[in-house]
Amino acid sequence: MGLSMSLRLMASAVLAALTACAVGPNFHRPAAPEDRDYGNAPAQGTTAAAPGTGGAAQTFALGTDIPGQWWTLFESPKLNSLVEQSLKGNPNIDAARASLREAYDLYKAQRANLLPNVQGGLDATRAKFPTATLSNPTSLPQVNPYYNLYTAQLSLSYMPDVFGGTRRALEGARAQAEATRYELIATYITLSSNVVATAVQEASLRGQITATQRLLELQHQLTETLRQQRSLGTASNVDLLPQEALEAQTAATLPPLQKQLGQTRDALTALLGRLPAREPAETFELAELTLPAQLPVSLPSKLVEQRPDVRQAEENLHAASAAVGVALANMLPQFSISADVGSAALTTGALFGPYTGFWDIGASLSQTLFDAGALLYRHRAADEALDAAAAQYRAAVILACQNVADTLRALQADADALKASAAADVASRDAFELAQRQHALGTLSTVALLNAEQAYQLAEVTLIQAQANRYADTAGLFQALGGGWWNLPEATFK
Repeated sequence: MGLSMSLRLMASAVLAALTACAVGPNFHRPAAPEDRDYGNAPAQGTTAAAPGTGGAAQTFALGTDIPGQWWTLFESPKLNSLVEQSLKGNPNIDAARASLREAYDLYKAQRANLLPNVQGGLDATRAKFPTATLSNPTSLPQVNPYYNLYTAQLSLSYMPDVFGGTRRALEGARAQAEATRYELIATYITLSSNVVATAVQEASLRGQITATQRLLELQHQLTETLRQQRSLGTASNVDLLPQEALEAQTAATLPPLQKQLGQTRDALTALLGRLPAREPAETFELAELTLPAQLPVSLPSKLVEQRPDVRQAEENLHAASAAVGVALANMLPQFSISADVGSAALTTGALFGPYTGFWDIGASLSQTLFDAGALLYRHRAADEALDAAAAQYRAAVILACQNVADTLRALQADADALKASAAADVASRDAFELAQRQHALGTLSTVALLNAEQAYQLAEVTLIQAQANRYADTAGLFQALGGGWWNLPEATFK
C-alpha cells in the first residue's frame, strides 16, 4: 500500500512538472521588414534589349514565386544534368545531411530528460565476515564465515521540471536542429548556384578564347602581308615591328585564358564530387543557354522567410532565447525524486521469494547558496548571447536585402552594358573591315589599320564578357532570393 501511494504521488509530481510554466522569455519571431521595395534598385519594369546571344529583354515581376529547380529556366539539358549530379554526388551535401541527422538525434536525446530514468541491476556478492567481532549475517547456527548475496533491483530517478529548465533546453535543441536544417538548404542552394555560375564562366572563357584565336589569325595574316611588302620595298620595319608586337601581345593573352578555362573545368568537376581525372563530358557555350525572360522579385517581408541564412539566424536567436530560460532555471531550487524496488537473497533460487523484497522512495530539494556568482554570470552571459544573436539576425536581414538590391542593379546595368557593347562590336567590326579594304588599296596607313584592329579585338572580348555577366547575374538573383527551396519536396532536406 505504501509503495502504491508513493508511486501515485510521484506520478502527480511528474504531471505537475510537465504542465508548469517555464521561466525565461517566450520566443516570438522578429517582425518582418515593412519596406515595399529595395530603394532605387529596379524591382519592376523591363531591362534593355540587345541583338545576339543573351540580349533578350528581362522583366522584373514583383511578388512572383520562384521554381524549386530554377536552373531549368536556362533551357539547357546539359546544365540540368550537371546540377542534378552535383546535388547527388557533392560531399558537402552528404556532410550537411549527416549534421542534420545528428542535430535531430541530439534533440531526441534531450527530449528524454522530460521522463524518468529507470535502470535495472543484478548484483552477486561473495563475502566473508569477521567471526571474532560480528555475528553471522545469515543468522544460521554455523561458524562458516563465507556467504553469497544476490540482489536484483530497479532504480528510478527523476528531476521534475518545475521551472521549465529542461523544456527550455529541449526548445533550444529543437531550434538548433532547425538551424542545421537551414544550413543544409543553404548548402543546396549555394551548390546549385555555383554549378550554374561555373558553367557560365566556362562558356564565357570559351567565347573569349575563340575570339582571341580568330583575331590572332587575322593579325598573323597582316603580319605576313607586311613582311612581304617589306621584302618588296613597299613597307618598312616602322610598319612591321608594331604589327609583330601587337600579334605577340594578343598571343600572350591566350595562355591565361586557357589556364582559367582548365581551372574552371576542375572546379566544375569538384562541384560534382569527382576527382580531376573524372571531368564531365559536357561543355558549355553561351549560345546554348537561354536567358530567362521573367525575373521574380520578392518583397523584403517575404525575403526573410525565403532566405535560408536569415532563417538559420532566426533559429539561432530562438536557441539563444531558450538558453536564457535554462540559465534562469539553474538559479532556482532543484528537485529530484528517486525510488528502488527489488529483491535480495542468499541464493539465486530464493530471489523474488517471500520476505526477500525491498523498496524505497525519496525526494530531495537543493538550492545553491554560494558559488561566487557563477550562476548569476552564466545568466548574464546568456542574456548577452541573446543580444548578440538578435544583432546577427538583423545583420542577416540587411545582407539579404543588400544582395537582392545589388543583383537587381547589376541586371539593369548588365542589360545596358550589353546593348552598348553590341553596338560597339558592330561598329568596330565594320570599321576594321573597312580599314582592311582601304589598306589593301593603299589609301589607309598601317598605323590606322592597327588602331582599328585593336579596337575590334577589345570590342569582341568586351561583348562576350557582357553576355556572360547577364547569365551569371541572373543566376545570382535566384540565389539571392532564396533559390525556391520551399517549392521542393520536404524530403529533399531530411
